[in-house]
Amino acid sequence: MNKILIVFVCFFSLISCGKDSNDQQKQLEKDIKIIKDYLVTHNLTAEKTVHGVYYIIEEPGNEKKPKVTDTIIMNYKGYFTDGFVFDSGNQATFPLYNLIHGWQIGIPKFGKGGKGKLLIPSQYGYGAKKVNNRANAVLIFDIELLDIL
Repeated sequence: MNKILIVFVCFFSLISCGKDSNDQQKQLEKDIKIIKDYLVTHNLTAEKTVHGVYYIIEEPGNEKKPKVTDTIIMNYKGYFTDGFVFDSGNQATFPLYNLIHGWQIGIPKFGKGGKGKLLIPSQYGYGAKKVNNRANAVLIFDIELLDIL
């Protein structure tokens, strides 16, 4: 009886994991389309990481680039694709490992003194968590990497 119960639990666990994975993939595909449309509409050209985070380097900065374990000092503005600003900071200091995954992926593309833009699919931002009453939102950040500690 216990073996049957274990098999039953494992089977339904695998099904539910597959569903979550499928839902995440569908959301990522939607987000990538939103990002591509945004780039076209705003006549922007971006590079793309293997994760699907897009970045635009306006100024590369120097050769020193942050690692996830570093603390960074940034100027930034975060907004949605419709331009609504949900966050900003000047000379904000953060351990990079405490930030959203999209920043952990994108910020190391910039050297100290670098400036640019990150376009982050929702799963690397806040996911299904609502930010300003928006869930699964693509996030855009204008960033300036002032220092790496």
